[in-house]
Amino acid sequence: MRALYTAATGMAAQELNVQVISNNIANLRTTGYKKQRAQFQDLIYDHVQRVGAQASDQGTVIPVGIDIGGGVKTVGTPRLMTQGTLSPTGGDLDIAVRGEGYFKIQLPDNTYAYTRDGSFTTDGTGRIVNAQGNPVQPTITIPQNASQLTINPQGQVTVLLPGSTTPTTVGQIGLTRFINKAGLQSIGDNLFTDTPASGPPQDGLANADGFGDMQQGNLEQANVEVVSEISDLIAAQRAYEMNAKVVSAADQMMQSTTGMFR
Repeated sequence: MRALYTAATGMAAQELNVQVISNNIANLRTTGYKKQRAQFQDLIYDHVQRVGAQASDQGTVIPVGIDIGGGVKTVGTPRLMTQGTLSPTGGDLDIAVRGEGYFKIQLPDNTYAYTRDGSFTTDGTGRIVNAQGNPVQPTITIPQNASQLTINPQGQVTVLLPGSTTPTTVGQIGLTRFINKAGLQSIGDNLFTDTPASGPPQDGLANADGFGDMQQGNLEQANVEVVSEISDLIAAQRAYEMNAKVVSAADQMMQSTTGMFR
């Protein structure tokens, strides 16, 4: 019976929907996390009677056809790259981007990844690095015994060196943007890599040429809305239950039909 297979595709789709929602909720407190959304499309139709087909020799056409759908399929789980709320932390190397742009990170294989997670620190040599120890680009080294580290909205890093009363500039943190942010590939650890779908990376400076500005002492929170996710979870659960009832109803109908031959 066709209804069994159609309902099965609906159950599989809603199972994936719940997995996406659960991942969003799990990353509710992940810095810079961008939530995902499951997108679906209907499957190919069986055109039992095509609309517009000729109905008689006199040239009349069928005004309404008979199409039997084959179910649903998942076409993607795109990320919504909207701005998350900025949360003050007071950390000298906690930086949030307000507006367009990603921090550029150099990976161990000398390739680059991009992130909105600005919870940085320094390694043993004084370089500004992310949580995995990968340097922020361009590489900036904080001198030993430096104090009063300041990062202005343009990303310029200044420190106060021993014996000096005026700040010294030690580097400039850059930003990178993409034509299609949703086309970035997530690789975990709050990192993304560029793909042909995202377009090539466009490097620039904060607070210039359409890039956002940097907010020292802040971190961008996940753009996950708890109430929205919970309501979506309830809707997905109910849709799964309704598809399961279709499977049960189709099974009972087949059982009744089988009983007629006994």
